[in-house]
Parts: sequence; C-alpha cells; structure tokens
Amino acid sequence: MTTPRLPLTLGAATLLLVTNLYGATAARADGGDPSVPPGTEPSATAPVKIDPTDPDLKLPEGATLADPKVLDIKSVVEDQSGDERRTDTNTDVTFALQAEVLFSKDSSKLSPAAKARIDTIAEEIRKQNGTQVRVFGFTDNLGSSAHGDVLSRQRANAVQGVLDQDLNDPNITFDVRGYGEQYPIADNSTEEGRKKNRRVEVTFPRTGS
Repeated sequence: MTTPRLPLTLGAATLLLVTNLYGATAARADGGDPSVPPGTEPSATAPVKIDPTDPDLKLPEGATLADPKVLDIKSVVEDQSGDERRTDTNTDVTFALQAEVLFSKDSSKLSPAAKARIDTIAEEIRKQNGTQVRVFGFTDNLGSSAHGDVLSRQRANAVQGVLDQDLNDPNITFDVRGYGEQYPIADNSTEEGRKKNRRVEVTFPRTGS
C-alpha cells in the first residue's frame, strides 16, 4: 500500500516558509539598534504636511517680532559625593560647597581639607579674570534664625579670607553676606535636604577664559 506524499510535501514547504520568515526577522533585529523599538525610527520626511499659505502661520497685520535674545543656558555639575556643585550660565560661575566639607559642626573654623577646595575656586576666578566675587553663606532651619544668620556670615567671611589670600589682587571686590536659613535649595524636613542647605556659595562673572 502506498502512503500519499502530498501532506508531507506541504508540511515541509510550510516549515521552510516559516523558517525563512523568522530568519529574515532575526537578521533585521541583529542588524539594527536593539535599544530602538521597531517602528519608532525617525522618518526622513515631516510627519505632518505644512501649508505655507496657512493664515495662522502669518503675523497679523501691523504686528512685529520681538527683539532676538540669547537664552541663558545653565549647566550644573555635582561631584559624586554631593559635597560640591558647580553651576555655569552664560554670565556667571557659581561654586556651592557643603558646610560639612569646610567646617566642623556649628563652627566657622575651616577644616584642614577646606583650603584645597577653596584654592581650586580661586584658580577658576583667576582663569575667568573675575573682579567681582560674591561669597554667600547659608544654613538649614535648625536652631534660631538669628544664630543661623551669624554663623552663615562667619563662614562666608572665612571662605572669603582664603580666596583673598590666594588671589592677592587689590582689583577684586568681594561681596560677603550671611543669609542663614533663607533661600534653601532642598527640603529642610529631611537631613539630606538640610545638608544641602548648609553651604557656602562663591559666584563670579564669566568675563573670559
């Protein structure tokens, strides 16, 4: 008795077709970027056709465009420990040092490691040809507000003293202030936030490099 061969032939053909399809798909996936989902690649043409004669794209009669201006671009870099943060804008450079890096608890006496960090800031002031330097001290909201005002000013004075000694330039003007618990940059309800708020900031204009 002879067994029909047609179903076997069709089965083999079907298996071959499926294998080819899956093989083609795998080849495309291997050749592309695995981080980009299929179908989300950028299109070479605009997805929406724009009518240049659309009245909504035209200024009303008598209207004029505002004067062009350069937007201020801010770059913020924080070291891995979070002890120091540098903020650059088009006009200014600001270094923020956490108080624990500079002082002992509730003290305005600089720690041995503080001078090296302040020296680095002085070098950047010199590099930028800065002639006006702001040194502002801040605390968290623990303790009395009056005590925070005094402590933050004393700490700002200590940092300014090292900067003045490093730079040794009579043409540089310092603005030194203590703001206490004013102007927090983090949540005072957590110790992590309070640590960020206990800081000294040094700001100077970006006048050249």
